[in-house]
Amino acid sequence: MKKNVLMIIMTVMMAVVMAACGNNNAKTETTEPAGNAATPTENAATPAESKEVTITHKLGEAKLQTNPQKVVVFDFGILDSLDKLGVEVAGVPQANIPPYLKKYEDKKYANVGSLKEPDFEAINALDPDLIIISGRQQDAYEELNKIAPTVFLGVDNTKLVDSFKENMITLGQIFDKQAQIDEELVKIDTSIKDIHDKATSSGKNGLIVLANEGKLSAYGAGSRFGIIHDVLGFTPADAKIEVSTHGQSVTSEFIAEKNPDYLFVVDRSSVVAAEGAEATSAKDTIENDLVKNTKAFKEGHIVYLDPNYWYLSGGGLVSMVEMINEIGAAIK
Repeated sequence: MKKNVLMIIMTVMMAVVMAACGNNNAKTETTEPAGNAATPTENAATPAESKEVTITHKLGEAKLQTNPQKVVVFDFGILDSLDKLGVEVAGVPQANIPPYLKKYEDKKYANVGSLKEPDFEAINALDPDLIIISGRQQDAYEELNKIAPTVFLGVDNTKLVDSFKENMITLGQIFDKQAQIDEELVKIDTSIKDIHDKATSSGKNGLIVLANEGKLSAYGAGSRFGIIHDVLGFTPADAKIEVSTHGQSVTSEFIAEKNPDYLFVVDRSSVVAAEGAEATSAKDTIENDLVKNTKAFKEGHIVYLDPNYWYLSGGGLVSMVEMINEIGAAIK
């Protein structure tokens, strides 16, 4: 009898001990550091918070949610900015994409037409949350705005750097990237000051021309390439050049007459040649007997600017830095 009672007591005590061990093990598992064993919840990407904002731009207002998921971008400068900021996009115009943005030719990105002719059907099919345009698409604004909130982020050539900064601040607002934008703008301001000081202290003037299929157009202060004069400090070789989108038509005789210290050349043909046509070399157009008599040629100051930045995608966080650096590198 005593033996049976003793066995019962020992059995109860063993059960109590086992239960306590089980509780301790459970407690240890729930307090295990997350770094030792990630759960599915920990591995999942946390969606960025969004809130409604109203963006005022040149063509109107757009009400949208911050951190939009499906974005269509028609401006290569804005595209290179979003790429640098780590913001994914859904659709781009895939014709004439600059080589440094070649990844956007991939099929994972929808082709939404060309820079001047949006493919409304393709854009509709995407059902985007936001469409970003600039000058080349502004005539299509009303139609695009019917599909999704559309924001114009083109640059104003009469105040290029200021409007560029405004566009970047707008991107920061839309995609919650203000701190990163501010950091990049500080770097750009520092570079501008350094190059401006070098250009002004050199006392040299400059002439900017665009070469297109054997024809030449000059651009002065306040023009699409006027940053060279207005911001970076080169005195215009001719202060009376007509300010227009397509520049003032000029000849080699004009260049020889102005005899600039620096001749800056943007080769449009190399990036926008007609399909199937062989581009005319800007160097062949520029470096004739007349131009070879200028100070620019004799001193090795004919500077062929990269048209991918200057013509196709100016006004981006990447392209703006490259444009500024090209001018800085040219100063001797």
